[in-house]
Amino acid sequence: MAEGLNTLGVAHRFIREQVRPGAFCIDATAGNGHDTALLCELCGPSGRVLAFDIQESAVQATKRRLAGCGFQNRAEVILDSHSNMDRYAEKESVDCIVFNFGYLPGGDHRVFTTAATSIPAIEKGLALLKPRGVMSLCIYYGGDSGYEEKEALLTYLKTVDPRQYTVLLHQFYNRPNDPPIPVFLYKEC
Repeated sequence: MAEGLNTLGVAHRFIREQVRPGAFCIDATAGNGHDTALLCELCGPSGRVLAFDIQESAVQATKRRLAGCGFQNRAEVILDSHSNMDRYAEKESVDCIVFNFGYLPGGDHRVFTTAATSIPAIEKGLALLKPRGVMSLCIYYGGDSGYEEKEALLTYLKTVDPRQYTVLLHQFYNRPNDPPIPVFLYKEC
């Protein structure tokens, strides 16, 4: 497989094309902090990043990654559900929001995202986006979790108002098993 031609690589390419210095970004599912660090790099010292996770181990891993990159002053890592992000940001104030649905790589596979919180989080995130803001979703499913969430997310995304948002769904069409699905949303004016 060519380097960068996986779901995360495609998502990072998209994010790199969208986020500029001074941006305000949210990593809705901090995990091990890879997306948080990327957002901190792209928004620069004048930008701001909020990162959310419900697992203390993910919050600590993200803080360690940020400290290792020298980005600890660019982000606030919050132990809370992504479905509560609207408590931390104002409507139409965010440039980019990133989600990775599934479970924490290297973590407890019994703890994973579900449609019950993921769909409300996306809805709240859409309201938080500035005009021309973007959202990246990586839908990981298969194995012991995720099929129900995947179907619920894909069904929900079809209902997003096309007058306000463009939803682009990508597929790794020739990959076996259950390849993750990258989805990108653009908020219109």
